[in-house]
Amino acid sequence: MTQAQRSRRYLQLLTEVLLSPGSRLADSPAIQDRAAPGSEACSHDALEIVRNMSQEELLELKAFAMRNHVIVRAFGLLAPILEAQGNPRAAESIRLSILDESTRIRQALGFLNEMCSTLEAGGHPVIVIKSLDHWPDLGSDLDLYTASDPAGIVDVMRKKFNATLAERSWGDRLANKWNFIVPGLPELVELHAGRLGQTGEQTAITQSLRDRACNKEIDSFSFRMPAPEDRIVISTLQRMYRHFYIRLCDIVDNLRLLDEAMVDFDYLQKLGSPAGLWDGIATYVTIISDYAAESRGYGVSMPARVGKSAKVRLDRIRLRGDFLRIPILPQSLALYAGELKTLFMRGEFVNGFRLSLLPGLATAAALEYELTGSDKGIW
Repeated sequence: MTQAQRSRRYLQLLTEVLLSPGSRLADSPAIQDRAAPGSEACSHDALEIVRNMSQEELLELKAFAMRNHVIVRAFGLLAPILEAQGNPRAAESIRLSILDESTRIRQALGFLNEMCSTLEAGGHPVIVIKSLDHWPDLGSDLDLYTASDPAGIVDVMRKKFNATLAERSWGDRLANKWNFIVPGLPELVELHAGRLGQTGEQTAITQSLRDRACNKEIDSFSFRMPAPEDRIVISTLQRMYRHFYIRLCDIVDNLRLLDEAMVDFDYLQKLGSPAGLWDGIATYVTIISDYAAESRGYGVSMPARVGKSAKVRLDRIRLRGDFLRIPILPQSLALYAGELKTLFMRGEFVNGFRLSLLPGLATAAALEYELTGSDKGIW
């Protein structure tokens, strides 16, 4: 069996566990203590994978789940199924994986809480973006947004947390972004100051982010986090306009918002259209709905105009590596052109110029990767 075939098997298994009718996810990392959706919720093929899973496959599944930020949610539900299918050693291994990941998450949350509180006390309020969207899982770094002077935050991070700045790439400078290395914290702390987007081209949507952020309890801490519509806009920027791939966590995270009718589509369109992002947003949520429909039998209830604005559907998306890849030509190029055109038509010439640098930046990054095996200094 090829690696691509194994990746498809892992995606199928985790999708069935996470999206089956009985797998409503908990709000706590203690999800492993809940009842699993049950073997009857999984297909025959998925149960065969579980029943015959080798140690090597288990390690690959763990790596796949980690890269897709679903290990706590999926493994907590998968362990009882493994036991029921006569694979108790694999079930115990999975529970140990959950314990390791939960330990990492608790440590990261403690650091994050202290940093947010310290910055707030120093007159530098921050909003936690992206990282906590996966809760009870956690992202691989800790992302903060601020409208404050970044120099002040850099000073606080250095003095209070003995943090050092990672080398900034060309993309980091364009995006007005800094990465901090904090002693004792394995994750990087990524600060976005006043701008969003791969080249920092988005400034109008940051007003909504600041105005509508609200406090949310995560574990025993309270963090300022974006409203649901702002979460979807930020996720769209990252997936549809930067990385051009969608992870399983992106589907699960946003599907929860959509299923629970937490998203105001009128506001979402009002927010995304002036930024040139509405087509990308519509495409993103439509792909998520299509994926849900294919996996569990029904999609998301949303206005018809959303599907009509979508530029690509799930049938054009392919799994490559561990992620669902968005076609660059012509779909992603059309989304980029639409954003660029809107910025210039609205008179946002500085932001439009920033965005116009993206193709050159991407080309330079690709060339650097071919030559050195890394695009870190550019992208």
